[in-house]
Amino acid sequence: MVPIVVKEVEIPEGVKAEVKEGTVIIEGPKGKLERKLHHPKIGIKKVDNKIVIKCEFARRKEKALVGTFASHISNMIKGVTEGFVYKMKIVYSHFPMKVNVKGDEVIIENFLGEKHPRKAKIYGNVKVNVKGDEVTVEGINREEVGQTAANIEFATKVRYRDIRVFQDGIYIVSKGA
Repeated sequence: MVPIVVKEVEIPEGVKAEVKEGTVIIEGPKGKLERKLHHPKIGIKKVDNKIVIKCEFARRKEKALVGTFASHISNMIKGVTEGFVYKMKIVYSHFPMKVNVKGDEVIIENFLGEKHPRKAKIYGNVKVNVKGDEVTVEGINREEVGQTAANIEFATKVRYRDIRVFQDGIYIVSKGA
């Protein structure tokens, strides 16, 4: 008996999908995403309105990769149809923070009364909006949106102080589509 692992990802209406030499291209109403998914033992094909990920003689790592590839493709489809939104909250008790977006950076001024502003990098095609004490991070690529939100959260990490007292920062409140 040959251990074969097969995963199928449905392509909804209004979404175009293409597989070329290990590169998966998904195009939908919100935009276009392209990702290289390659492994010598794993085959990716488009069959009718499905993308099929298949591996024969799969060992443990190949089985895991088949699931990973399927998850990446489904996240790409979700991104071009709905998009991803992370909501963050600005919290301070000692010094009022001022948060601005300039180009591909989020600039946090007056964090814990510091003279120099802290900066967080915005990855890829991600939009960051600051309104009052809320920050929203939006985009179609889940990894870029998540990394940008993590950069903002990490930029406001409290160092050299008691974090039980100094709970200031910008924190992720919700993730969703």
